Amino acid sequence: MLTFTQRLSAEVDIPVSFSLALTAEERTRTRHRFEVPEGQVIYLRLPRGTVLHNGDLLKSEGGDVVVRIVAKPEPVITVTSQTPVDLLRASYHLGNRHVPLEVTPHYLRLSPDPVLQAMLEQLGVAVKEEVLPFQPERGAYGHHHASGLED
Repeated sequence: MLTFTQRLSAEVDIPVSFSLALTAEERTRTRHRFEVPEGQVIYLRLPRGTVLHNGDLLKSEGGDVVVRIVAKPEPVITVTSQTPVDLLRASYHLGNRHVPLEVTPHYLRLSPDPVLQAMLEQLGVAVKEEVLPFQPERGAYGHHHASGLED
């Protein structure tokens, strides 16, 4: 079993032993056991509040293994609109519901939810079910340091 206790900046130039594909929800777990396809058991023991992001590196307790975190494709709803104001309106209504949300200039992405999907359709935006990596916003209260990591 490999235990990972330290997150490194994604910019660090260090050899990576292997990649670990995790869903958005799995990337929020600070204490968790994962079995990788090769039969290896991975245990995360990270500081509380750690949220992993696509490209992050984790160093094993012994310092000899480095794993790269990859955003795993998962079911999502992608929201698009012909007009920026309709996309802004959709993000406003989703934000009022405190929904984890990936925000870009051209689309919004969230986890599937039939009630939210119906609301979005009523707002007149295009809603598409897909299976893609989901990378929700980091949260307004996370502090970013020069290393690019949150507190």
